[in-house]
Amino acid sequence: MSTYFNEMTGDTGTVRDHYRSFDDWLQRQSPQRIERKRAEADLTFRRVGITFAVYGDGAGTERLIPFDTIPRIIPAHEWAALHAGLVQRVQALNMFVHDIYHDQNIIHAGIIPARQIYQNAQYRPEMQGIKVASDIYAHIAGVDLVRAGAGEFYVLEDNLRVPSGVSYMLENRKMMMRLFPELFAHHRIAPVEHYPDMLLDNLRSVAPAGVNDPTVVVMTPGMHNSAYFEHAFLAQQMGVELVEGKDLFVNANHVYMRTIRGPQRVDVIYRRLDDDFLDPLAFRTDSTLGVPGLLSVYRAGRVTLANAIGTGVADDKSIYPYVPDMIRFYLSQEPLLNNVPTWQCRKPEDLSYTLAHLDQLVVKEVHGAGDYGMLIGPASTRQQIDDFRQRLIARPDGYIAQPTLALSSCPTYVEQGIAPRHIDLRPFVLSGKTIAMVPGGLTRVALREGSLVVNSSQGGGTKDTWILEE
Repeated sequence: MSTYFNEMTGDTGTVRDHYRSFDDWLQRQSPQRIERKRAEADLTFRRVGITFAVYGDGAGTERLIPFDTIPRIIPAHEWAALHAGLVQRVQALNMFVHDIYHDQNIIHAGIIPARQIYQNAQYRPEMQGIKVASDIYAHIAGVDLVRAGAGEFYVLEDNLRVPSGVSYMLENRKMMMRLFPELFAHHRIAPVEHYPDMLLDNLRSVAPAGVNDPTVVVMTPGMHNSAYFEHAFLAQQMGVELVEGKDLFVNANHVYMRTIRGPQRVDVIYRRLDDDFLDPLAFRTDSTLGVPGLLSVYRAGRVTLANAIGTGVADDKSIYPYVPDMIRFYLSQEPLLNNVPTWQCRKPEDLSYTLAHLDQLVVKEVHGAGDYGMLIGPASTRQQIDDFRQRLIARPDGYIAQPTLALSSCPTYVEQGIAPRHIDLRPFVLSGKTIAMVPGGLTRVALREGSLVVNSSQGGGTKDTWILEE
């Protein structure tokens, strides 16, 4: 019996009900046809330019993200439960960010220590007291979910700064429909292709007060950014301009875009660069990516930034353990989605436990991202554990620890054929006048046998995610 939950089959090897029709189809496919289709997918993705930049990779800066043709399938009732939990969680997170930049009730109530906010690298004192449109800070959230144990979902982390990956969700669906149209004729699969329209509607809904026909742009750091394909893709799909900082300027407390027809006022900026680089007059003075004076326009309420400046304080790993308490505090509800049990190494008792069990735990930097700056105890050498122990002792408040979850697996094509590989799921939650999402998300898969690291930057792949309609 496997020690992890298999998405497609139960412990006895019986195919789960929601996979049965797909499995029947799969059994009828010849290996030659599947291999041809996989090669076609790779070729098409290369032609389109769906790549991911891997920083520090001596072998090259651009890689194709491997795409697997076996979908991850979720039945309607499971998605309904996830949807409700995601709406609840993102609502509370938005309320939390608004609170810490205004009345700070959650600090006064003693639920979160003040130092966890004010000493957080993502806290922006410049945002204190600023009124943002509709009180929404995280307009686009990518919430990472994993399934573990007997099949229960957990939130692994909340991505509220500049979450990426939605373009791969959309392109994966398009590819599956192109390769295997017969599957979509025989399965009631909830659509995702309307995401760009939903995103544009969401962004327009949070335009500054008094703007009836807002101009929306996507702001990119430029073509050398790891997610540049996605920036260009979303701008094209929404029918809006893709701009860099040099394409925008501030005049008379408004933001304008340079066009061949002259300056055009910009009302909503879907920005895909970090806070530090947005305005060299307010943050990093050496930034050539931002717009001088942008913060002053933002403070005046004459432009909307999505996501808001300072939102990152809510997705920092040191704040993650408090999200269930946020839900209880702001919504007077019990959390519908569970956190992963977490030890905060700044607490002496949690540090002692972590140091005594390093070979069993996953230890993460609180400001880290992309699975860098972390230790996966069971997969580490004794030397790696000893080295990490010294880092942890030297700066315990910079780390949290979690149990090594037995992530669920899904059948995946590998060199040896079909084999189980571990997966996660990132749904994309849009907050504006309402909270909405397309049914599904980006399923990432760890392609190396036994690996729990699904990140594209470290060799992970992706799958299409099917939400079955009833």
